[in-house]
Amino acid sequence: MKVNGKELAVEVTGEGPVVLLVHGLGGTSNFYQPQVAALAERFTVVRPDMEGSGRSTVRGRLTIQGFANDLADLLTSLDAGPARVVGHSMGTITVRLLAATHPELVSHLALLGAVPAPLPEAGQQGQHDRAAKARAGEMPAIADAVMGNATAEATRRDHPATAAAVRELVLRQDPEGYARSCEALAAAPDPGPVDPELPLLLLTGADDGVGRPEVSQALAEAHGAATLDVLADCGHWTALERPVEVTEHLLKFF
Repeated sequence: MKVNGKELAVEVTGEGPVVLLVHGLGGTSNFYQPQVAALAERFTVVRPDMEGSGRSTVRGRLTIQGFANDLADLLTSLDAGPARVVGHSMGTITVRLLAATHPELVSHLALLGAVPAPLPEAGQQGQHDRAAKARAGEMPAIADAVMGNATAEATRRDHPATAAAVRELVLRQDPEGYARSCEALAAAPDPGPVDPELPLLLLTGADDGVGRPEVSQALAEAHGAATLDVLADCGHWTALERPVEVTEHLLKFF
């Protein structure tokens, strides 16, 4: 689909009010596959592969603002606003910026595994280091590290197919697109506080070492009326590691 003058892979499923699902670094639209069937019974589910991820190629420098602009153009092109918007990981920064700059396009905001913005200095350097590894042909090592460090021990032990799916999502990324996405995350701006009038749902894993629970807790406290749930035995890949709970929360919230 043509979005902001570029071709993005976009899947649209179901009928009804629009739910926009935005993946994070190393993800694709398939990150939300466990939620699609239930959501599509009541909503039109829109899932883009962001530029440089999955089936969407990369053209130039990537930025969080550019991602947010693409989402705004996508929703406008589909005449889909205001939409219920979900973001994961890096996508939580993108959708927060979308809500801040285009409030008319967002009716509800759900953040899965929210990460800080901007990243701390060590986190920024870590993303630059990861970009260099991607360009050096080390995507298998990156995928192994993500699977091992960003999923919960319980997931790797009791649901090895889920851990394998996380590895495959990362391993199948275009190295240059992934590297530029890492650099976009390293330069992520502070999107500011979430409007207290905007309904806000925060879901994170108790074992999430990337989007630590305290990040979501701080966002909830600043908002004042958010719904927050910290999921036990769950790491950073929330929608895959705890699919039933995430689906139930989203249906109730929307």
